[in-house]
Amino acid sequence: MGTKAILMGNEAIARGIVEAGCEVACAYPGTPSSEILPSIAYWADELKTKTQVEWGANEKIAFETALGATFAGKRVCAVMKQVGLDVAADPFMTCALTELNGGFVLIVSDDPGCHASQTDQDSRYFAMYAKIPCFDPSDAREAKEMTFDAFDVSEKYHIVTMLRPTVRVDHCRQDVELLDPIPVDRPAKFDRQPIGHMIHLPARLIRETLPKHNERYARIAADFETAFPKYNYEVPAKGKARFGIVAGGICFAAVSDLLADLGRTDVSVLKIGTPVPLPVKMVEDFIGRHEKTLVLEETYPAIEMQLPDRKGTLGRWNGFVPSNGELTTDVIASILERFFGEGNDKDAAAPSLVAARDALGLAVLPPRLCPGCGHRPGFAAIRKAYPNAIVCGDIGCYGLVKQQNAIDSIVSMGASITVASGMYLAHKADGKGTDRPIFAALGDSTFFHNGMPGLTTAVYNRHAIVICIMDNGTTAMTGGQDNPGTGGKMRGGEDGVRIPIEDAAKGCGARYIVTVDAYELRKNAPVLRDAWEYARKNQEPAVVIMRHPCLTKLKIKQERIPVTVRDAKCVGCKQCITNFNCPGLSFDETKKKAYIDDRFCVACGVCVEMCPQDAIVRREGE
Repeated sequence: MGTKAILMGNEAIARGIVEAGCEVACAYPGTPSSEILPSIAYWADELKTKTQVEWGANEKIAFETALGATFAGKRVCAVMKQVGLDVAADPFMTCALTELNGGFVLIVSDDPGCHASQTDQDSRYFAMYAKIPCFDPSDAREAKEMTFDAFDVSEKYHIVTMLRPTVRVDHCRQDVELLDPIPVDRPAKFDRQPIGHMIHLPARLIRETLPKHNERYARIAADFETAFPKYNYEVPAKGKARFGIVAGGICFAAVSDLLADLGRTDVSVLKIGTPVPLPVKMVEDFIGRHEKTLVLEETYPAIEMQLPDRKGTLGRWNGFVPSNGELTTDVIASILERFFGEGNDKDAAAPSLVAARDALGLAVLPPRLCPGCGHRPGFAAIRKAYPNAIVCGDIGCYGLVKQQNAIDSIVSMGASITVASGMYLAHKADGKGTDRPIFAALGDSTFFHNGMPGLTTAVYNRHAIVICIMDNGTTAMTGGQDNPGTGGKMRGGEDGVRIPIEDAAKGCGARYIVTVDAYELRKNAPVLRDAWEYARKNQEPAVVIMRHPCLTKLKIKQERIPVTVRDAKCVGCKQCITNFNCPGLSFDETKKKAYIDDRFCVACGVCVEMCPQDAIVRREGE
């Protein structure tokens, strides 16, 4: 027996990955998965393993890097969030058909309720789509344990396996047993294989590869009927049970707590930890023994859709369980009330949370950029230069600048540039390609992730747009991870190579590249006008790099500029509120004056340049 420690779910998964003998781990950060790879690096240093730990520039690259290592016989993992799997879908779908030499665990963290995502898609559907096995943990302890079995299944069937924790599993904390790593003595070895093993030619796909893959999946399905009683098991009622509940993943933990609180001992619960492929016979037998069966799972009806006959079940498929939103404990409680015939509120939200908020008198504020963030004056400068500009934003912190009326679209990583290109072409088709300024805004990590192909395409096709790269020196939204623009690596004693954005942009073919300090709002507005005039005149993209380090990663001392508002000059226009939206700025509705909220102000001094009335000034004597 090892020692125990209280770990976050992501830390527990990382510990399991290292203990299981993983030698190569790759990822791109994305909440709720972001802590996994840094934790792998931490445990690898702590346990002195040989594990190679690297950020990929995007999820596709991370996946393919791990795939190459498993081709050479290593145990590997790739880590991402659910929309990251969209980016990696191309190699993932092909990899599913491949016979791997080593073990490959794909860890995909889902985000039911869209806490930090643009979709709440269910990665178990990707597993069904690709016909690969999927493990669905209900807590941190189980998530760690599943890493071992996921590797074993991968190596048994020479197939990639998926571990799919959801946000509550990722960020819960639980006591977890710490074990010694499995000794690894598996030198890298690559033997050339015949066509159909790692090379899939169209002529062979239908005739050989797909039938072999289908047969393999059928064997896995038969195996999963009985292979994992520690993950798939029934918690029987005391005596005869009218009601049955089938619960997958985190829903099992919530249901278990709720039934205990309610004192309901007349309900049987079937826990499902391996939803793909589903142990169908086990579930059908369970349903057949109860008058009514409720199916609870995050996020889509993956368990339900694999049942040959859904008669006698209630769930998402028939609308009994809400079709969208996270199944929080409060939501599940309301579902159970209706299931037991004790309530009628179909879509009850979280009344306890609302009541607590109202009792405390808390205001609901929209999310916004941190005080002192360089993105805020960067976007303000665009609006100052061209109030009518079309500004195509990107994923990450840029969703927060909507509150300062700064962006007009958000789609996906790197889509700021490509959507801006589409906007340009739409106007060009009308013969008005240069009438209205078109800007794209993305971060440094996003530029390396998927912005460079967009820039290359815009240069190649001569799209007249301005591309603003907001360089804060980190991957900020997901917690401050390194990227190619920083050059940092995670394991002790390892250094990467920093790739200057200027050089990367030049390598993509851009000829107009200007770098400015994002804090210099008034100076930057004319720079942006010059950039647009260049793009319009020369019919090609202009690149403006707006650089200021994220305050959470600031390595040099920044001058503090305490500020105040001169009431005599403030006219109550609220431009500092609506167009700047800094937490350090507030508005007194009685006096109709802005004021500095010292609780949040970090004394960056940028708002001095924002006020059109020059009402915000540096405090005298400071």
